[in-house]
Amino acid sequence: MEDTICAVSTPPGIGGIAVVRISGKDAVAIVDKVWRGRELSRAASHTAHLGEIVEESGEVLDQAVATVFRAPKSFTGEDVVEVSVHGSRWIQREVVNLLVRNGCRVAMPGEFTRRAYASGRMDLAEAEAVADMIASSSRAAHRLAVSQMKGDFSRCLKELRDRLLELASMLELELDFSEEEVEFASREALKELAAQIYATVSRLVESFSTGSAIKSGIPVAIVGATNAGKSTLLNRLVGDNRAIVSDIHGTTRDIIEDIMEIDGLQFQLVDTAGLRDTDDVVESLGIERTMEQIDRASIVIWVVDSTSGRDEIADTWERIHGRIPEDAHLIVAWNKSDALGDGAMYAPECSLHNIMTSDESSDSMSSGNGGELSSSTVTQQLSVDIRPFEGTVSEVHISAATGSGVEELCAKLTDASGIGEWQDSIVVTNARHYEALVHSQESVSRVIEGLSHNLSGDFIAQDIRETIHYLGEITGEITTDDILGTIFSRFCIGK
Repeated sequence: MEDTICAVSTPPGIGGIAVVRISGKDAVAIVDKVWRGRELSRAASHTAHLGEIVEESGEVLDQAVATVFRAPKSFTGEDVVEVSVHGSRWIQREVVNLLVRNGCRVAMPGEFTRRAYASGRMDLAEAEAVADMIASSSRAAHRLAVSQMKGDFSRCLKELRDRLLELASMLELELDFSEEEVEFASREALKELAAQIYATVSRLVESFSTGSAIKSGIPVAIVGATNAGKSTLLNRLVGDNRAIVSDIHGTTRDIIEDIMEIDGLQFQLVDTAGLRDTDDVVESLGIERTMEQIDRASIVIWVVDSTSGRDEIADTWERIHGRIPEDAHLIVAWNKSDALGDGAMYAPECSLHNIMTSDESSDSMSSGNGGELSSSTVTQQLSVDIRPFEGTVSEVHISAATGSGVEELCAKLTDASGIGEWQDSIVVTNARHYEALVHSQESVSRVIEGLSHNLSGDFIAQDIRETIHYLGEITGEITTDDILGTIFSRFCIGK
Protein backbone atom coordinates (compact mmCIF):
# COMPACT_ATOMS: atom_id res chain seq x y z
CA MET A 1 0.00 0.00 0.00
CA GLU A 2 3.05 2.25 -0.17
CA ASP A 3 2.60 2.96 -3.87
CA THR A 4 0.53 5.85 -5.14
CA ILE A 5 -1.85 4.49 -7.76
CA CYS A 6 -3.84 6.03 -10.59
CA ALA A 7 -6.46 4.95 -13.13
CA VAL A 8 -9.37 6.25 -15.17
CA SER A 9 -12.46 5.69 -13.01
CA THR A 10 -15.11 6.49 -15.61
CA PRO A 11 -16.21 3.92 -18.23
CA PRO A 12 -13.87 3.45 -21.21
CA GLY A 13 -14.67 5.37 -24.36
CA ILE A 14 -15.46 8.92 -25.41
CA GLY A 15 -17.58 11.17 -23.21
CA GLY A 16 -18.07 14.71 -22.01
CA ILE A 17 -15.60 14.21 -19.18
CA ALA A 18 -13.43 11.47 -17.75
CA VAL A 19 -12.23 11.17 -14.16
CA VAL A 20 -8.70 10.07 -13.35
CA ARG A 21 -8.36 8.97 -9.73
CA ILE A 22 -5.07 9.12 -7.83
CA SER A 23 -4.70 7.60 -4.34
CA GLY A 24 -1.79 7.23 -1.94
CA LYS A 25 0.47 9.16 0.40
CA ASP A 26 2.06 11.08 -2.51
CA ALA A 27 -1.17 11.65 -4.48
CA VAL A 28 -1.33 15.43 -3.94
CA ALA A 29 2.41 15.95 -4.49
CA ILE A 30 2.43 13.99 -7.75
CA VAL A 31 -0.57 15.86 -9.17
CA ASP A 32 1.05 19.16 -8.16
CA LYS A 33 3.99 18.26 -10.43
CA VAL A 34 1.74 18.29 -13.51
CA TRP A 35 -0.72 20.96 -12.33
CA ARG A 36 -0.85 24.63 -13.27
CA GLY A 37 -3.21 26.49 -10.97
CA ARG A 38 -3.69 26.76 -7.25
CA GLU A 39 -1.13 24.63 -5.39
CA LEU A 40 -3.07 21.55 -4.33
CA SER A 41 -0.81 20.83 -1.36
CA ARG A 42 -2.32 23.95 0.24
CA ALA A 43 -5.91 23.04 -0.66
CA ALA A 44 -8.38 21.95 1.98
CA SER A 45 -10.07 18.56 1.82
CA HIS A 46 -13.24 18.18 -0.28
CA THR A 47 -12.50 21.22 -2.46
CA ALA A 48 -12.44 21.49 -6.27
CA HIS A 49 -10.02 23.64 -8.25
CA LEU A 50 -9.83 24.72 -11.90
CA GLY A 51 -6.46 24.48 -13.58
CA GLU A 52 -4.45 22.88 -16.37
CA ILE A 53 -2.63 19.57 -16.84
CA VAL A 54 0.85 20.42 -18.17
CA GLU A 55 3.39 18.08 -19.77
CA GLU A 56 7.12 18.14 -19.01
CA SER A 57 7.67 20.36 -22.05
CA GLY A 58 5.31 22.96 -20.63
CA GLU A 59 2.65 22.21 -23.24
CA VAL A 60 -0.91 22.23 -21.88
CA LEU A 61 -2.46 18.77 -22.17
CA ASP A 62 -5.96 19.78 -21.01
CA GLN A 63 -7.94 22.14 -18.86
CA ALA A 64 -9.19 20.21 -15.83
CA VAL A 65 -10.82 20.29 -12.40
CA ALA A 66 -8.93 18.69 -9.51
CA THR A 67 -10.89 17.63 -6.43
CA VAL A 68 -8.86 16.98 -3.28
CA PHE A 69 -9.84 14.50 -0.53
CA ARG A 70 -7.59 14.33 2.51
CA ALA A 71 -6.97 11.14 4.50
CA PRO A 72 -8.74 9.59 6.27
CA LYS A 73 -11.96 11.14 4.94
CA SER A 74 -11.72 9.79 1.42
CA PHE A 75 -13.00 6.70 -0.37
CA THR A 76 -9.74 4.80 0.14
CA GLY A 77 -8.85 6.34 3.49
CA GLU A 78 -5.71 7.78 1.86
CA ASP A 79 -5.05 11.14 0.21
CA VAL A 80 -7.04 11.13 -3.02
CA VAL A 81 -7.14 13.53 -5.98
CA GLU A 82 -9.75 13.11 -8.70
CA VAL A 83 -8.90 14.97 -11.91
CA SER A 84 -11.79 15.62 -14.31
CA VAL A 85 -10.56 16.02 -17.86
CA HIS A 86 -12.27 16.10 -21.25
CA GLY A 87 -13.41 12.65 -22.32
CA SER A 88 -11.09 12.09 -25.30
CA ARG A 89 -9.49 8.63 -25.26
CA TRP A 90 -6.16 10.24 -26.14
CA ILE A 91 -6.37 12.75 -23.28
CA GLN A 92 -7.26 10.00 -20.80
CA ARG A 93 -4.32 7.87 -21.90
CA GLU A 94 -1.84 10.75 -21.89
CA VAL A 95 -2.88 11.98 -18.42
CA VAL A 96 -2.38 8.50 -16.96
CA ASN A 97 1.00 8.16 -18.72
CA LEU A 98 2.05 11.59 -17.41
CA LEU A 99 1.14 10.63 -13.84
CA VAL A 100 3.05 7.34 -14.15
CA ARG A 101 6.15 9.21 -15.35
CA ASN A 102 5.89 11.40 -12.25
CA GLY A 103 5.69 8.59 -9.70
CA CYS A 104 2.31 6.84 -9.91
CA ARG A 105 1.62 3.18 -10.63
CA VAL A 106 -1.38 2.09 -12.70
CA ALA A 107 -3.96 0.57 -10.34
CA MET A 108 -4.95 -3.10 -10.49
CA PRO A 109 -8.65 -4.04 -10.86
CA GLY A 110 -10.50 -3.18 -7.67
CA GLU A 111 -7.41 -1.77 -5.97
CA PHE A 112 -9.05 1.48 -4.85
CA THR A 113 -11.84 -0.46 -3.11
CA ARG A 114 -9.33 -2.93 -1.67
CA ARG A 115 -7.46 -0.01 -0.10
CA ALA A 116 -10.76 1.24 1.34
CA TYR A 117 -11.23 -2.20 2.93
CA ALA A 118 -7.61 -2.35 4.18
CA SER A 119 -7.89 1.09 5.80
CA GLY A 120 -11.11 0.13 7.59
CA ARG A 121 -13.36 2.42 5.55
CA MET A 122 -15.61 -0.57 4.83
CA ASP A 123 -15.71 -4.28 5.57
CA LEU A 124 -15.49 -6.94 2.87
CA ALA A 125 -19.25 -7.35 2.43
CA GLU A 126 -19.64 -3.59 1.97
CA ALA A 127 -16.71 -3.55 -0.50
CA GLU A 128 -18.36 -6.27 -2.59
CA ALA A 129 -21.55 -4.21 -2.60
CA VAL A 130 -19.66 -1.48 -4.45
CA ALA A 131 -19.16 -3.86 -7.38
CA ASP A 132 -22.81 -4.95 -7.15
CA MET A 133 -24.01 -1.36 -7.31
CA ILE A 134 -21.87 -0.64 -10.37
CA ALA A 135 -23.24 -3.77 -12.07
CA SER A 136 -26.88 -3.25 -10.99
CA SER A 137 -29.25 -3.24 -13.96
CA SER A 138 -32.58 -2.65 -12.19
CA ARG A 139 -33.97 -0.54 -9.36
CA ALA A 140 -34.42 -3.60 -7.13
CA ALA A 141 -30.81 -4.75 -7.66
CA HIS A 142 -29.60 -1.20 -6.99
CA ARG A 143 -31.59 -1.02 -3.74
CA LEU A 144 -30.10 -4.30 -2.50
CA ALA A 145 -26.57 -3.11 -3.31
CA VAL A 146 -27.11 0.26 -1.59
CA SER A 147 -28.51 -1.47 1.51
CA GLN A 148 -25.46 -3.74 1.71
CA MET A 149 -23.03 -0.89 1.01
CA LYS A 150 -24.62 1.13 3.84
CA GLY A 151 -23.80 -1.77 6.17
CA ASP A 152 -27.28 -3.24 6.81
CA PHE A 153 -26.07 -6.79 6.11
CA SER A 154 -22.87 -6.28 8.10
CA ARG A 155 -24.85 -5.00 11.11
CA CYS A 156 -27.05 -8.10 10.93
CA LEU A 157 -23.94 -10.30 10.95
CA LYS A 158 -22.49 -8.34 13.88
CA GLU A 159 -25.68 -8.92 15.87
CA LEU A 160 -25.41 -12.63 15.09
CA ARG A 161 -21.77 -12.65 16.20
CA ASP A 162 -22.65 -10.88 19.46
CA ARG A 163 -25.35 -13.47 20.21
CA LEU A 164 -22.95 -16.30 19.42
CA LEU A 165 -20.38 -14.78 21.79
CA GLU A 166 -23.11 -14.56 24.43
CA LEU A 167 -23.88 -18.23 23.89
CA ALA A 168 -20.19 -19.12 24.05
CA SER A 169 -19.70 -17.15 27.29
CA MET A 170 -22.58 -18.99 28.93
CA LEU A 171 -21.03 -22.30 27.97
CA GLU A 172 -17.63 -21.16 29.29
CA LEU A 173 -19.23 -20.33 32.63
CA GLU A 174 -20.85 -23.75 32.63
CA LEU A 175 -17.44 -25.35 32.09
CA ASP A 176 -15.68 -23.17 34.68
CA PHE A 177 -18.22 -23.95 37.39
CA SER A 178 -19.12 -27.50 36.35
CA GLU A 179 -18.12 -28.85 39.76
CA GLU A 180 -19.97 -26.12 41.65
CA GLU A 181 -23.65 -26.19 42.46
CA VAL A 182 -24.16 -23.04 40.44
CA GLU A 183 -26.36 -22.79 37.34
CA PHE A 184 -25.84 -19.72 35.21
CA ALA A 185 -28.20 -20.76 32.44
CA SER A 186 -30.19 -23.89 31.82
CA ARG A 187 -29.57 -25.99 28.73
CA GLU A 188 -33.09 -25.09 27.60
CA ALA A 189 -32.26 -21.38 27.76
CA LEU A 190 -29.08 -22.01 25.76
CA LYS A 191 -31.01 -24.07 23.24
CA GLU A 192 -33.57 -21.27 22.84
CA LEU A 193 -30.82 -18.74 22.12
CA ALA A 194 -29.21 -21.12 19.62
CA ALA A 195 -32.60 -21.66 17.96
CA GLN A 196 -33.01 -17.89 17.53
CA ILE A 197 -29.58 -17.67 15.90
CA TYR A 198 -30.42 -20.63 13.65
CA ALA A 199 -33.68 -18.97 12.55
CA THR A 200 -31.86 -15.76 11.59
CA VAL A 201 -29.14 -17.60 9.65
CA SER A 202 -31.75 -19.79 7.92
CA ARG A 203 -33.72 -16.73 6.87
CA LEU A 204 -30.58 -15.29 5.27
CA VAL A 205 -29.88 -18.58 3.50
CA GLU A 206 -33.46 -18.74 2.18
CA SER A 207 -33.21 -15.19 0.82
CA PHE A 208 -30.39 -16.09 -1.57
CA SER A 209 -32.59 -17.59 -4.30
CA THR A 210 -34.62 -14.38 -4.43
CA GLY A 211 -31.55 -12.15 -4.12
CA SER A 212 -29.69 -13.98 -6.87
CA ALA A 213 -32.70 -13.73 -9.18
CA ILE A 214 -33.09 -10.00 -8.50
CA LYS A 215 -29.37 -9.38 -9.07
CA SER A 216 -29.19 -11.35 -12.33
CA GLY A 217 -32.78 -10.96 -13.54
CA ILE A 218 -35.67 -13.34 -12.85
CA PRO A 219 -35.79 -16.08 -15.53
CA VAL A 220 -39.24 -16.39 -17.14
CA ALA A 221 -40.01 -19.09 -19.73
CA ILE A 222 -42.94 -18.42 -22.09
CA VAL A 223 -44.20 -21.83 -23.22
CA GLY A 224 -47.19 -23.41 -24.89
CA ALA A 225 -48.45 -25.14 -28.01
CA THR A 226 -47.71 -23.80 -31.49
CA ASN A 227 -49.72 -20.71 -32.46
CA ALA A 228 -50.85 -20.11 -28.88
CA GLY A 229 -49.54 -16.53 -29.08
CA LYS A 230 -46.22 -16.83 -27.23
CA SER A 231 -44.23 -14.64 -29.63
CA THR A 232 -47.02 -12.06 -29.77
CA LEU A 233 -46.96 -11.94 -25.96
CA LEU A 234 -43.17 -11.48 -25.87
CA ASN A 235 -43.43 -8.61 -28.34
CA ARG A 236 -46.24 -7.05 -26.30
CA LEU A 237 -44.31 -7.31 -23.03
CA VAL A 238 -41.04 -5.83 -24.34
CA GLY A 239 -42.75 -3.28 -26.59
CA ASP A 240 -40.85 -4.34 -29.69
CA ASN A 241 -41.11 -6.84 -32.56
CA ARG A 242 -38.46 -9.17 -31.15
CA ALA A 243 -40.05 -12.38 -32.42
CA ILE A 244 -41.55 -13.26 -35.80
CA VAL A 245 -45.32 -13.73 -35.60
CA SER A 246 -47.07 -15.95 -38.14
CA ASP A 247 -50.15 -18.17 -38.48
CA ILE A 248 -47.85 -20.96 -39.67
CA HIS A 249 -47.30 -23.59 -36.96
CA GLY A 250 -43.72 -23.99 -35.76
CA THR A 251 -42.50 -20.51 -36.75
CA THR A 252 -40.38 -20.15 -33.59
CA ARG A 253 -37.70 -22.84 -33.63
CA ASP A 254 -35.16 -21.38 -31.23
CA ILE A 255 -35.28 -19.43 -28.01
CA ILE A 256 -35.60 -15.64 -28.19
CA GLU A 257 -34.52 -13.68 -25.12
CA ASP A 258 -35.21 -10.15 -23.98
CA ILE A 259 -35.36 -8.15 -20.76
CA MET A 260 -38.17 -6.12 -19.25
CA GLU A 261 -38.47 -4.22 -15.98
CA ILE A 262 -41.63 -4.13 -13.87
CA ASP A 263 -41.78 -2.10 -10.65
CA GLY A 264 -37.98 -2.04 -10.48
CA LEU A 265 -37.60 -5.81 -11.04
CA GLN A 266 -35.77 -7.15 -14.07
CA PHE A 267 -37.27 -10.18 -15.81
CA GLN A 268 -35.37 -12.28 -18.36
CA LEU A 269 -38.08 -13.32 -20.79
CA VAL A 270 -37.51 -16.33 -23.04
CA ASP A 271 -39.86 -17.08 -25.94
CA THR A 272 -39.67 -20.78 -26.83
CA ALA A 273 -40.55 -23.17 -29.63
CA GLY A 274 -44.16 -24.36 -29.66
CA LEU A 275 -44.83 -27.82 -28.24
CA ARG A 276 -46.17 -30.47 -30.59
CA ASP A 277 -45.22 -33.77 -32.24
CA THR A 278 -42.96 -33.12 -35.21
CA ASP A 279 -40.61 -34.97 -37.58
CA ASP A 280 -38.70 -31.78 -38.34
CA VAL A 281 -35.19 -32.15 -36.89
CA VAL A 282 -34.63 -28.42 -36.37
CA GLU A 283 -38.02 -27.90 -34.72
CA SER A 284 -37.36 -30.92 -32.47
CA LEU A 285 -34.11 -29.32 -31.31
CA GLY A 286 -36.04 -26.13 -30.55
CA ILE A 287 -38.54 -28.11 -28.45
CA GLU A 288 -35.64 -29.68 -26.52
CA ARG A 289 -34.40 -26.17 -25.76
CA THR A 290 -37.90 -25.24 -24.62
CA MET A 291 -37.76 -28.01 -22.03
CA GLU A 292 -34.32 -26.82 -20.88
CA GLN A 293 -35.68 -23.30 -20.36
CA ILE A 294 -38.57 -24.68 -18.30
CA ASP A 295 -36.05 -26.48 -16.09
CA ARG A 296 -34.19 -23.20 -15.42
CA ALA A 297 -37.16 -20.88 -14.99
CA SER A 298 -38.28 -19.29 -11.74
CA ILE A 299 -41.57 -18.37 -13.43
CA VAL A 300 -43.26 -20.26 -16.28
CA ILE A 301 -45.92 -18.49 -18.34
CA TRP A 302 -47.99 -21.19 -20.03
CA VAL A 303 -49.76 -19.45 -22.92
CA VAL A 304 -52.98 -21.29 -23.79
CA ASP A 305 -55.14 -20.60 -26.85
CA SER A 306 -58.57 -20.07 -25.30
CA THR A 307 -60.21 -21.18 -28.56
CA SER A 308 -58.47 -24.57 -28.64
CA GLY A 309 -59.99 -27.82 -27.45
CA ARG A 310 -59.64 -29.50 -24.10
CA ASP A 311 -57.62 -32.43 -25.49
CA GLU A 312 -55.04 -30.12 -27.07
CA ILE A 313 -54.62 -28.16 -23.83
CA ALA A 314 -54.36 -31.36 -21.79
CA ASP A 315 -51.72 -32.67 -24.22
CA THR A 316 -49.56 -29.58 -23.68
CA TRP A 317 -49.94 -29.88 -19.91
CA GLU A 318 -48.73 -33.48 -20.04
CA ARG A 319 -45.63 -32.31 -21.92
CA ILE A 320 -44.64 -29.53 -19.49
CA HIS A 321 -45.92 -30.38 -16.02
CA GLY A 322 -43.12 -32.80 -15.18
CA ARG A 323 -40.43 -30.26 -16.16
CA ILE A 324 -41.61 -27.24 -14.14
CA PRO A 325 -39.42 -26.90 -11.01
CA GLU A 326 -41.37 -27.45 -7.82
CA ASP A 327 -40.21 -24.11 -6.43
CA ALA A 328 -41.24 -22.27 -9.61
CA HIS A 329 -44.43 -20.25 -10.11
CA LEU A 330 -46.75 -21.25 -12.95
CA ILE A 331 -48.87 -18.54 -14.56
CA VAL A 332 -51.47 -19.86 -16.99
CA ALA A 333 -52.24 -17.11 -19.52
CA TRP A 334 -55.51 -17.82 -21.34
CA ASN A 335 -54.81 -15.99 -24.58
CA LYS A 336 -56.96 -14.77 -27.50
CA SER A 337 -59.80 -13.55 -25.32
CA ASP A 338 -60.57 -11.12 -28.16
CA ALA A 339 -61.44 -14.06 -30.43
CA LEU A 340 -64.13 -15.55 -28.20
CA GLY A 341 -66.87 -13.23 -29.44
CA ASP A 342 -69.99 -11.86 -27.78
CA GLY A 343 -67.83 -9.70 -25.54
CA ALA A 344 -66.90 -12.73 -23.42
CA MET A 345 -63.65 -12.38 -21.47
CA TYR A 346 -63.04 -16.15 -21.59
CA ALA A 347 -64.81 -19.33 -22.62
CA PRO A 348 -66.51 -21.27 -19.78
CA GLU A 349 -64.10 -24.18 -20.21
CA CYS A 350 -61.04 -21.90 -20.04
CA SER A 351 -60.27 -22.36 -16.39
CA LEU A 352 -57.75 -24.54 -14.62
CA HIS A 353 -60.61 -25.87 -12.52
CA ASN A 354 -62.20 -27.28 -15.64
CA ILE A 355 -59.19 -28.20 -17.81
CA MET A 356 -57.05 -29.76 -15.07
CA THR A 357 -59.76 -31.83 -13.37
CA SER A 358 -62.07 -34.63 -14.50
CA ASP A 359 -65.38 -33.84 -16.17
CA GLU A 360 -67.27 -35.00 -13.11
CA SER A 361 -65.30 -32.96 -10.59
CA SER A 362 -65.17 -29.83 -12.76
CA ASP A 363 -68.95 -29.47 -12.64
CA SER A 364 -68.77 -28.87 -8.92
CA MET A 365 -65.96 -26.33 -9.13
CA SER A 366 -66.10 -22.64 -9.82
CA SER A 367 -64.60 -21.48 -13.12
CA GLY A 368 -62.10 -19.12 -11.42
CA ASN A 369 -60.96 -15.86 -13.00
CA GLY A 370 -57.38 -14.87 -12.33
CA GLY A 371 -57.18 -16.27 -8.80
CA GLU A 372 -54.58 -18.32 -6.95
CA LEU A 373 -55.12 -22.08 -7.05
CA SER A 374 -53.91 -24.94 -4.89
CA SER A 375 -51.46 -27.33 -6.53
CA SER A 376 -53.92 -30.21 -6.16
CA THR A 377 -56.35 -28.43 -8.49
CA VAL A 378 -54.01 -28.73 -11.47
CA THR A 379 -53.33 -32.44 -11.13
CA GLN A 380 -56.62 -34.17 -10.34
CA GLN A 381 -57.41 -37.09 -12.67
CA LEU A 382 -56.00 -35.53 -15.85
CA SER A 383 -53.91 -38.65 -16.35
CA VAL A 384 -53.22 -41.68 -14.21
CA ASP A 385 -49.45 -41.15 -14.28
CA ILE A 386 -49.22 -37.38 -13.83
CA ARG A 387 -46.74 -36.28 -11.18
CA PRO A 388 -48.35 -33.77 -8.79
CA PHE A 389 -47.15 -30.21 -9.34
CA GLU A 390 -46.18 -28.70 -5.99
CA GLY A 391 -45.53 -25.14 -7.11
CA THR A 392 -47.75 -22.08 -6.92
CA VAL A 393 -50.26 -21.61 -9.74
CA SER A 394 -52.23 -18.60 -10.90
CA GLU A 395 -54.15 -17.75 -14.05
CA VAL A 396 -55.04 -14.68 -16.07
CA HIS A 397 -57.11 -14.04 -19.21
CA ILE A 398 -55.37 -11.93 -21.85
CA SER A 399 -55.26 -10.92 -25.47
CA ALA A 400 -51.63 -10.56 -26.51
CA ALA A 401 -52.84 -9.05 -29.78
CA THR A 402 -54.81 -6.19 -28.20
CA GLY A 403 -53.01 -5.91 -24.85
CA SER A 404 -56.11 -6.76 -22.82
CA GLY A 405 -55.17 -8.35 -19.50
CA VAL A 406 -51.42 -7.84 -20.00
CA GLU A 407 -51.26 -5.32 -17.14
CA GLU A 408 -52.76 -7.95 -14.83
CA LEU A 409 -50.19 -10.47 -16.13
CA CYS A 410 -47.39 -8.02 -15.25
CA ALA A 411 -48.81 -7.69 -11.74
CA LYS A 412 -48.77 -11.48 -11.42
CA LEU A 413 -45.15 -11.57 -12.55
CA THR A 414 -44.26 -9.14 -9.77
CA ASP A 415 -46.18 -11.23 -7.21
CA ALA A 416 -44.54 -14.42 -8.47
CA SER A 417 -41.06 -12.92 -8.06
CA GLY A 418 -41.39 -13.37 -4.31
CA ILE A 419 -39.85 -9.98 -3.57
CA GLY A 420 -42.86 -8.95 -1.52
CA GLU A 421 -41.95 -11.56 1.09
CA TRP A 422 -38.58 -9.90 1.58
CA GLN A 423 -39.66 -6.26 1.86
CA ASP A 424 -37.64 -4.53 4.60
CA SER A 425 -35.55 -7.70 5.07
CA ILE A 426 -31.88 -8.42 4.50
CA VAL A 427 -31.53 -10.25 1.18
CA VAL A 428 -28.34 -12.17 0.32
CA THR A 429 -27.18 -11.76 -3.29
CA ASN A 430 -23.56 -12.95 -3.19
CA ALA A 431 -22.71 -16.66 -3.74
CA ARG A 432 -19.66 -16.39 -1.44
CA HIS A 433 -21.82 -15.06 1.36
CA TYR A 434 -24.41 -17.78 0.73
CA GLU A 435 -21.78 -20.53 0.99
CA ALA A 436 -20.48 -19.14 4.29
CA LEU A 437 -24.02 -18.84 5.66
CA VAL A 438 -24.81 -22.46 4.73
CA HIS A 439 -21.72 -23.56 6.68
CA SER A 440 -22.84 -21.35 9.59
CA GLN A 441 -26.30 -22.90 9.46
CA GLU A 442 -24.81 -26.40 9.66
CA SER A 443 -22.61 -25.41 12.62
CA VAL A 444 -25.50 -23.86 14.57
CA SER A 445 -27.58 -26.97 13.85
CA ARG A 446 -24.88 -29.05 15.51
CA VAL A 447 -24.91 -26.66 18.49
CA ILE A 448 -28.65 -27.23 18.95
CA GLU A 449 -28.20 -30.99 18.56
CA GLY A 450 -25.38 -30.99 21.09
CA LEU A 451 -27.43 -29.04 23.63
CA SER A 452 -30.38 -31.38 23.12
CA HIS A 453 -28.20 -34.44 23.78
CA ASN A 454 -26.35 -32.85 26.72
CA LEU A 455 -22.95 -33.04 25.05
CA SER A 456 -19.98 -31.53 26.81
CA GLY A 457 -19.68 -27.78 26.49
CA ASP A 458 -16.22 -28.24 24.93
CA PHE A 459 -17.68 -29.88 21.84
CA ILE A 460 -20.50 -27.37 21.55
CA ALA A 461 -18.11 -24.43 21.93
CA GLN A 462 -16.10 -25.72 18.98
CA ASP A 463 -19.19 -25.54 16.74
CA ILE A 464 -19.90 -22.01 18.00
CA ARG A 465 -16.35 -20.98 17.09
CA GLU A 466 -16.86 -22.48 13.63
CA THR A 467 -20.01 -20.41 13.15
CA ILE A 468 -18.22 -17.22 14.18
CA HIS A 469 -15.39 -18.12 11.78
CA TYR A 470 -17.74 -18.50 8.79
CA LEU A 471 -19.54 -15.24 9.56
CA GLY A 472 -16.14 -13.54 9.84
CA GLU A 473 -15.28 -14.78 6.35
CA ILE A 474 -18.16 -12.71 4.97
CA THR A 475 -17.11 -9.42 6.55
CA GLY A 476 -13.39 -10.04 6.06
CA GLU A 477 -12.48 -10.51 9.73
CA ILE A 478 -11.27 -13.96 8.68
CA THR A 479 -9.68 -13.99 5.23
CA THR A 480 -6.54 -14.66 3.18
CA ASP A 481 -4.71 -12.76 0.47
CA ASP A 482 -5.85 -15.36 -2.08
CA ILE A 483 -9.50 -14.76 -1.23
CA LEU A 484 -9.04 -10.99 -1.36
CA GLY A 485 -7.24 -11.25 -4.69
CA THR A 486 -10.09 -13.28 -6.18
CA ILE A 487 -12.78 -10.91 -4.87
CA PHE A 488 -11.19 -7.65 -6.02
CA SER A 489 -10.05 -9.01 -9.37
CA ARG A 490 -13.71 -9.01 -10.40
CA PHE A 491 -13.84 -5.20 -10.05
CA CYS A 492 -13.17 -2.85 -12.93
CA ILE A 493 -9.90 -0.91 -13.08
CA GLY A 494 -10.45 2.50 -11.51
CA LYS A 495 -12.73 1.15 -8.77
